[in-house]
Amino acid sequence: MSYDMKKQSVLRTPTLSTLLDCAEAMARGWTPDTLRGRGAAIARMTRISADPEKYLAEMTGNPPGDGVIELPDGSVVPRLPGWTRWIWSNSFAGQIAFRWRPGTTDLPPTCLGHIGYAVVPWRRGEGLATRALFETLQDVRKLDLPRVEITCETNNDASRRVIEKCGGVLIEQFAAPAALGGKKLLRFQIPLT
Repeated sequence: MSYDMKKQSVLRTPTLSTLLDCAEAMARGWTPDTLRGRGAAIARMTRISADPEKYLAEMTGNPPGDGVIELPDGSVVPRLPGWTRWIWSNSFAGQIAFRWRPGTTDLPPTCLGHIGYAVVPWRRGEGLATRALFETLQDVRKLDLPRVEITCETNNDASRRVIEKCGGVLIEQFAAPAALGGKKLLRFQIPLT
């Protein structure tokens, strides 16, 4: 990887003290869910208001209760182990999430990749997604996975550049399952060994 490792970390574990910053970004129109868009942001803000501790537990990999997630089509699937970190540079700038199935690099068809990220629109173009992905890959290497997969929409050139800067190799173009919107996507693998 050719990324400059000397830059300051941009990742923070979500906390109650920073949760308001995330909610404010969603209120300004940002959504971390590119499949469901604005409706997902509104649903997340409702969940934050109802039970901020539970929302944070889900973000940090300690989901209480049923351990399920709802897909865009309304179906429910088991939640995979994983974590979410805030992308932070002087203020909240987005999030990056990692999920996996212990013991394998395989993912269920309802999970498009091991890593997903979203930067708030007013902070794009600053290299924050690249820094966040690079840092996340350093943490994921500790799990001894040989590789991870990550996807982006076919027309998302900025995300494609982020993935490629962090060592991603394009392996296919495909259509997401109908339950996930059916969009055309690019799948990349990033070797970790």
